[in-house]
Amino acid sequence: MTILALEFSSARRSVAVTRGESLLAEAEAQTAGRGTDAFGLIDKVLQEAHLTREAIEVIAVGLGPGSYTGIRAAIAVAQGWQLAREIKLLGVSSMESLALQAQSQAIRGVVDLVVDAQRGEFYVARYNLSDSDCCCLEPLKIISANEVAARKSAGVICAGPEAERKLFPSASTDARLAFARSDFVTGEKLEPVYLRETNFVKASSVRTV
Repeated sequence: MTILALEFSSARRSVAVTRGESLLAEAEAQTAGRGTDAFGLIDKVLQEAHLTREAIEVIAVGLGPGSYTGIRAAIAVAQGWQLAREIKLLGVSSMESLALQAQSQAIRGVVDLVVDAQRGEFYVARYNLSDSDCCCLEPLKIISANEVAARKSAGVICAGPEAERKLFPSASTDARLAFARSDFVTGEKLEPVYLRETNFVKASSVRTV
C-alpha cells in the first residue's frame, strides 16, 4: 500500500510517502505564517520516490490538534484528491504521532504532550512511554498555561512544538500509524481535532425609528 501522509498541524509542515512499512521520501518546511506550499512538498517527495500521483493509494492526514489553518489545508488537499481519483483517506491523531516521535527519541516514563491551543490554553495528553509500549494515560483535553507550568514544576516531562523538549508531529510517523489501519473514510468525514464548542452569537435586531 502506497501512502501519502500530510502533517500540517504545527509550524513544521511535512509530507511523506511510504510503501508498506518503508519510508520512500519525506520533506519538511518551516512556516512562520499561515501559508503552506502543500503541492511543492508533495511534488518533492514524489520526485524523490520516483512515483507519479497515480501511484498513491491512500492519503493520511494529521488532524491535530494544532494549527487549524494548516490542518484545514491538508484536509482540502485530501478531499480534492479523492474527488479527482478513487483513493482512500484516513485521519490520524497528530498527538499519537507526537507520542511515537517522543518514544523514538528515547524519552521514557510519564510524558505530557503539549500543543498550543491559543487563548492562554494548551492541548495536553499524558502518555507512558517505554521501549516496547506507548500507552495513553490521560486523554486529550484543554488546560490553562498555569496548569501546564504546575505540571512541569512537579517534575513531569513536557514535550511538544512549544515545550522545552521540542517535538513536532511528522508525516512519516502519520504514515506509520495509517499503515496499521483500514478504517478508511470519505473526504467529508475528515475534521480537525478541536475540543472547544463552536459558539455563534446572534446579532441584535436592528431598531427602526
